[in-house]
Amino acid sequence: MKSFRRHSATVNAGSMADIAFLLLIFFLVTTTISADKGILRQLPSDCPNIEECIKDINERNLLRIELNHKQEIFIEGDVVTLNEVKNIVKAFVDNNGASDCDYCTGEQLAESSDHPREAVVSLSHDALTKYELFISVQDEITKAYYDLRARYIENEFNKTPNQITDNEFKIVKEVYPFIVSEVMVKRD
Repeated sequence: MKSFRRHSATVNAGSMADIAFLLLIFFLVTTTISADKGILRQLPSDCPNIEECIKDINERNLLRIELNHKQEIFIEGDVVTLNEVKNIVKAFVDNNGASDCDYCTGEQLAESSDHPREAVVSLSHDALTKYELFISVQDEITKAYYDLRARYIENEFNKTPNQITDNEFKIVKEVYPFIVSEVMVKRD
């Protein structure tokens, strides 16, 4: 009788490394790697007329908001909370100190802005101010302008902000222009 020797089955592993490499390349090419998107903010455009961009601003038309390294918010030298910023900005912008704004509903205070087109919000921050506070204050300023614009849209066009046309939005931006100056205060 003949004896049969059985050899164990083997798999040719020579091309396994090639297959693994090809699979690795395939997954690297087809996989999307999510990246941080950051903050969606539109940067100011270049100033076409430099003389208009560096003109002097009447002191009463300037609202100073300062953020310090202790994460405190100062408006015109007074400490305020984040919740107060929106209402203070709205009252400042819509003040109508010159009494020539027919759509303004402000109190016409002598120490506040003359007209929404003249109102400038100056936001300054310390180098050690946390981003979270800076962005939160920016958001409150934006909310104040949004509320003023939404009220104007409702009164003038009898619409909501989502319903207006591009031409109507241009009018609203001229009526309540978003004029914010941002400055970082350097520490000595």
